[in-house]
Amino acid sequence: MDPNPKNFPILSYVMSKFPSIGPKRAADLPDFDIEQPRPVPPPGALTSTAPSFELAVQMPHLTDPKVIASMRSAVAEVAQTRSILQTLGDRPDHESVDTAKAKLAEIESDLSKELEEIVLSPRPSDADRLEGRSHLAAEEKERQMYKAVIQLDEMHEEYEKLLRDAEEKLEKIYESAAAGGDAEAEGSGESLPVEEEVNEEVVGILQASSGKVTERIDLSGRRLRFLPEAFGGLRGLVALNLSSNQLEVIPDSIGGLETLEDLNLSSNLLESLPDSMGLLVNLKILDVSGNKLAALPDSICHCRSLVELDASFNRLAYLPTNIGYELVNLRRLSISLNKIRSLPTSIGEMRSLCLLDVHFNELRGLPLSIGRLTNLEILNLSSNFSDLTELPNTFGDLTNLKELDLSNNQIHALPDTFGRLDSLTKLNLDQNPLVIPPTEVVNEGVEAVKLFMSKRWLEILEEEERKSTLEVEEQTQTGWLTRSTSWLNNVVSGVSGSVSGYLGDGKSSTDPYLNQQL
Repeated sequence: MDPNPKNFPILSYVMSKFPSIGPKRAADLPDFDIEQPRPVPPPGALTSTAPSFELAVQMPHLTDPKVIASMRSAVAEVAQTRSILQTLGDRPDHESVDTAKAKLAEIESDLSKELEEIVLSPRPSDADRLEGRSHLAAEEKERQMYKAVIQLDEMHEEYEKLLRDAEEKLEKIYESAAAGGDAEAEGSGESLPVEEEVNEEVVGILQASSGKVTERIDLSGRRLRFLPEAFGGLRGLVALNLSSNQLEVIPDSIGGLETLEDLNLSSNLLESLPDSMGLLVNLKILDVSGNKLAALPDSICHCRSLVELDASFNRLAYLPTNIGYELVNLRRLSISLNKIRSLPTSIGEMRSLCLLDVHFNELRGLPLSIGRLTNLEILNLSSNFSDLTELPNTFGDLTNLKELDLSNNQIHALPDTFGRLDSLTKLNLDQNPLVIPPTEVVNEGVEAVKLFMSKRWLEILEEEERKSTLEVEEQTQTGWLTRSTSWLNNVVSGVSGSVSGYLGDGKSSTDPYLNQQL
């Protein structure tokens, strides 16, 4: 929840100067990247001296008390918001938010129908009215719960925007203090001529393509800043390479490229993709790596012909909830070097997937559905550091898995079913605090690990079978005893009933003849 020193270096430095925000205990450390953790200050040290990002060396004006005072004033709102969010909790994952939205829409629809029925129906009885109120109160409570999830997500979203704005403010304050202006002068020198030159080239390509079918266009490395809307009119285009440019936006008209099969947008400055991407129903290869994407549009799920998707080296925090249900033909999915904390449950529906690369993220675990990826051959889960601590038992269902990288995580034990990975030939378990299997087994290689885990699994199954047999025997004995006891109880009950009945009859019956004689 603290600003990441990598993305917000000045903000992190300045916020460490707040006495109430600076590091006070070891529990504060996990909020920072594992690559750049906060150093714990020595006993008696002032919190204002830590953390040190060596920023003061690169930016000497940060040691100026007036500059720091001005910066602290500028980020006061960030500090307040951060404090509130710490109380409310972590940001919910994307799938939970989507589920909350769907449930909320369903409840509101039901409430609307119920209110309409109440208005149209005759006056209900008091009992019906009380029951109706109780039902409405329960639905309202559930509604508020889902709204709380959505609102918490929105607050975290606003907080991230607040961090970006604050970092920009601090940069401007520093630039003003430094009074340099060199960078701005440097950057403005050749941008206009390059843009004019590029525009002429793009216009030339559009003119040349007018009236005829152009299947392939390569505009990589041209320092393009924008793409004309007219590109959407190149109906016969099959491959478009726009990599290594300076594109910040892709026009909506790209959805008009109905025949497009290969689109390369890597190494640009894109912060989002248009929803019209979902119209590219023939797209097979999409590369959007090396951008600034915070999310993939939900509409990307409509690109059902996709075979390869590379969204690595972005700022993705999640994948669309339904991505697995729609992209069933996907064979290669690369989402490394992002900020993804969880994979959607639907990932298990990507039955064609052969490669899944999720290294260098913030994964906290895998969904149980991961075991359904029976065609998966290569899986990279490395470098999720302190976040990834265990794997589900369904992991053993990945029977075609050949290469697995689990290095640089915090996994203590491999799942019991690990020995079932018969096809596994390459395994990296480095930098994990593994206990099961022990280090000496890991050092012997992948076959030794599989053999150890197979034996362990067999022992577990045998133990379960032994327990199950004992339970059956106990139940059998208990059942015999219960049946015998039940039979005996019935006999005793019957006899006792007969005797009591007999005695009862003797006591209560009267002989009319005797009565007469008396």
